[in-house]
Amino acid sequence: MKLLTTLFITTCLTVMPAVAAEPSDTVTVFMIGDSTMANKPLKKENQERGWGQMLPVYLQGKIKVDNHAVNGRSSKSFIDEGRWDNVMSLIRPGDYVIIQFGHNDEKIKSPDRYTIPGSTFDDNLRRFVNDTKSKGATPILMNSIVRRNFPPQSMIDVASECDDKQKEWKGNYPQEGVILIDTHGAYLDSPRNVAKETGTTFIDMNKLTRELVQNLGPNNSRDLFMWIPAGTYEFCPKGKIDNTHLTVIGGLMVSRLAVNALAKQVPELRRYIRPEIYNLNK
Repeated sequence: MKLLTTLFITTCLTVMPAVAAEPSDTVTVFMIGDSTMANKPLKKENQERGWGQMLPVYLQGKIKVDNHAVNGRSSKSFIDEGRWDNVMSLIRPGDYVIIQFGHNDEKIKSPDRYTIPGSTFDDNLRRFVNDTKSKGATPILMNSIVRRNFPPQSMIDVASECDDKQKEWKGNYPQEGVILIDTHGAYLDSPRNVAKETGTTFIDMNKLTRELVQNLGPNNSRDLFMWIPAGTYEFCPKGKIDNTHLTVIGGLMVSRLAVNALAKQVPELRRYIRPEIYNLNK
């Protein structure tokens, strides 16, 4: 698609991050979350990227991204596996922690990951926030990015009654409709509620990505997600249809949405954002 291709080429040519020694006063942006944020391997022409993996492209100056997001993790399993303790050992005063969970917290059939919005999910988010503040750092809560899910009209009509069925389909319908329907439910509200309760910055990444995907429509939005034709890339010779995980272009576009939201809502970070990127969206 011409629009997305132009964006990708322009971004790669103009804002590739420089490689330099890290100054002692460098600010660190820690990222904790799931596969939609996580770093992905680059071998065998892999086209999948987490949006957190692309964040350094848009930054400049004495700042670095330390991405601890991991595929398949929920707020519960991230804590239970000791991953949060590891991040806590690294945080310094003046750092930032971006917190984004929800995709895997809703997996009721996985007791090692499942949490309840308004209860255990909120408790875990509060822990991340309070622990971060105790280290003199700044927490930033985000909710999950949208799943690409364009059900046919017949399923939209009963959406309130078949949420589990929509999750089962994961957006893979014989024929897609034109209206994007998100499937995260109350898991989108918990980060907002905890942010309000604790006086923490909240960025509605679901709203931002939902608007992006809906505006692109069912056909063009496929370029953002892992819709891979068979025989195209070595990493996935049989092809793939995945409406949750992002391509290189999708990772870049979602990361840019996050960067601009950060610039608006966390003014202290604005000086670290490349002006040619931020100015594009003023």
